[in-house]
Amino acid sequence: MPVYTYRCESCGVQFERHQSFHDAPLKTCPECRKKALKKVITPTKIIFKGSGFYATDHKSPSGSENRETKETKKEAKKEDAKTTSKSTESPSTE
Repeated sequence: MPVYTYRCESCGVQFERHQSFHDAPLKTCPECRKKALKKVITPTKIIFKGSGFYATDHKSPSGSENRETKETKKEAKKEDAKTTSKSTESPSTE
């Protein structure tokens, strides 16, 4: 059964309750007895078990190339472009 968190908008009390999916949401606050309860959305807890989960299951292929490698490739392309443009220039006649 899931655990739901409720907060009273009147008195501010917050509490958790185990409820079935089919149960109606609570409306009356157990502290002040006003009908001001709202469900609070909380993050779920995930536990990853086993060795190598990230390395084998969800490793991004694009993440294997680091920033330094990318910068080195950019610089090499710039140097190639400079050399290519110099070799295509016409020699000057003196």
